[in-house]
Amino acid sequence: MTLLDARGVTKSFAGITALDGVALDVDAGEMVGLIGPNGAGKTTFFNCLLGMLRPDGGTISFDGKDLTRVPTHRRARLGIGRTFQRIELFAGMTPREHLFVAERARRGDGRLWKDLLGLGRPKPDELARVEETLELLSLTADADRPIEALSLGRGRVVEIGRALMTNPKLLLLDEPSSGLDHNETAELSQILQHVNGERHCAILLVEHDVPMVRALVTRVFVLDFGRLIASGSTNDVFADAAVRKAYIGDVV
Repeated sequence: MTLLDARGVTKSFAGITALDGVALDVDAGEMVGLIGPNGAGKTTFFNCLLGMLRPDGGTISFDGKDLTRVPTHRRARLGIGRTFQRIELFAGMTPREHLFVAERARRGDGRLWKDLLGLGRPKPDELARVEETLELLSLTADADRPIEALSLGRGRVVEIGRALMTNPKLLLLDEPSSGLDHNETAELSQILQHVNGERHCAILLVEHDVPMVRALVTRVFVLDFGRLIASGSTNDVFADAAVRKAYIGDVV
């Protein structure tokens, strides 16, 4: 079943075409890669999917719903989660608190003002969801440490956990291995495989780490100067001469 279906997505800035008729699809529960050199249009495409940018042309549907006029916050509630290339965590808060705040925001029951005043008490079901996600991501041992005490790799996992608290059907991950060493990248890959298997959550992965992409995804789309130059199975795409020339050279 097709979950995300983008067709002919076009976006220009001051006469410069950032996306030129891009088509991409993701099935429910599938892990798909989106790769390309810096400036290829990958983040612009993500921003169009989320409604942070409005495409100049084309259509985007999610779970059978046309997203053309759907605002960003409603797209999140439809089941689209995202992490960013630059880590976005709050100093002075623990992983448990990050997940708890995300759970409160997901519920949208008007209790966040009480949290700001120290009057909000966690409900048992809120606590249970937070604990379940901490365990899923192997974060239990770090749950009550200040975020500043965690490595960058563990911080990336906290970001993924925060996104998972929204119950996404699709996770958009923007270069999650950025800044990580080999061991941290390998650990992150295992966690993403586990999340995909346990939550059946589809993942669209923007990533420069070719071995990570090869290990995780079944299909790959390649952008170059805003145009889709290749798509298909992972092995076929990485063997494509145009992809080698534009992006990966002799690394495969």
